[in-house]
Amino acid sequence: MITLQACQARDAADPLRGLRDLFSIAPGLIYLDGNSLGAMPKAAAARAAEVVTNEWGRDLIQSWNTAGWFSLPQRLGNRIAALIGAGPDQAVVTDTTSINLYKVLSAAMAIAKQDAPSRRVVVSERSNFPTDLYIAEGLCQAQGFTLKLVEPEEIAAAMNSDLAILMLTHVNYRTGAMHDMASVTAAAHAAGALVVWDLAHSAGAVPVDLLGAGADFAVGCSYKYLNGGPGAPAFLWVNPQHAERFWQPLSGWWGHAAPFAFTPDYQPAPGVTRYLCGTQPMVSLSLLACGLDGFDAAESLGGMAALRAKSLALTDLFIALVEERCQGFGIGLATPRDHSQRGSQVCLTREHAAGGSGAFAIVQALIARGVVGDFRAGDGGVHKDILRFGFTPLYIGFEDVWNAVEHLRLVLESAEWQRPEFNQKHAVT
Repeated sequence: MITLQACQARDAADPLRGLRDLFSIAPGLIYLDGNSLGAMPKAAAARAAEVVTNEWGRDLIQSWNTAGWFSLPQRLGNRIAALIGAGPDQAVVTDTTSINLYKVLSAAMAIAKQDAPSRRVVVSERSNFPTDLYIAEGLCQAQGFTLKLVEPEEIAAAMNSDLAILMLTHVNYRTGAMHDMASVTAAAHAAGALVVWDLAHSAGAVPVDLLGAGADFAVGCSYKYLNGGPGAPAFLWVNPQHAERFWQPLSGWWGHAAPFAFTPDYQPAPGVTRYLCGTQPMVSLSLLACGLDGFDAAESLGGMAALRAKSLALTDLFIALVEERCQGFGIGLATPRDHSQRGSQVCLTREHAAGGSGAFAIVQALIARGVVGDFRAGDGGVHKDILRFGFTPLYIGFEDVWNAVEHLRLVLESAEWQRPEFNQKHAVT
């Protein structure tokens, strides 16, 4: 049996344990939802005050130059590039994941039309994050492509002579299942297709090597494992071989080669800078820099390799404790056990009974106890209701995991999840 004392000993021996002090987390709170919204860095409040009071309030428009606002999308892009296996000046931070996906998928379609005009199919997983599918659906209708949705085990068979673009999320938001980026990309390229990766649940959580995998395009958000804050700007990456082949469709002035020349015609900036569009949100961008500071602090402690090792240890522990302490309550595991196939989250299922699975209410009961995870609804068929727990190794410890499972056991044993207040759904689940 795994004991609380054993978990406490693992925390005491953890060289990364001090990183938690960089974040503002209420005493007693076990925050297992960093895969939805990362915790706030303690430095963020002071940084926001500095930007608002001094850079905006005092220095006003001069701050585009004196505070370095103008180059911030590129400078932050370079910091994220180091976490996703990209080179200098290959990534930018801008807009939202949805908007950035629209840009890169449009560019991929333009390349496909030029290089392989007979190919008109975009393939993605049926359980991909919905915004990716919505953007792809709209673009396919506008550009004369067909969107084909498949299950993970059907991806290989879909790589045929019709495939133009394979659009996948590296780590599935529902299950935490992770693709082998290198092998999937190689197979798609061998079939003559381009690959677009969504790194929303990968960046800052698992090692990523875009250049090593030979990927074509990538997008991702910064408010999950990168701790950039709610609605923080997203990022995009374009393989240098594609960066200047086409304009991106949102040819705004920020992506112009010389924005302040104010020419009436559009002249795209070199490289990935052309993927910018309009004036950038400086307060949000500045706060993201605080989130990235945590990875700078982790660098001397082993960097992403050390964070990944701790993530796997935390998720292994969670799975083992749930199976040890929560038997007999219909709890199942949706996340792969294989380390090479697992992101930094664990997703549980619950067998349906009369009135449903109770998964939503169980999560709400846990939140009331100070254990914050989230719920994702199934479709009544292949995809089950999910109790989803994210493990951010920057601020989660082994004792947190033990206590979280103990609360889950108590919620299940007492059936307190059946209380009416835990069955009232809100706008965000």
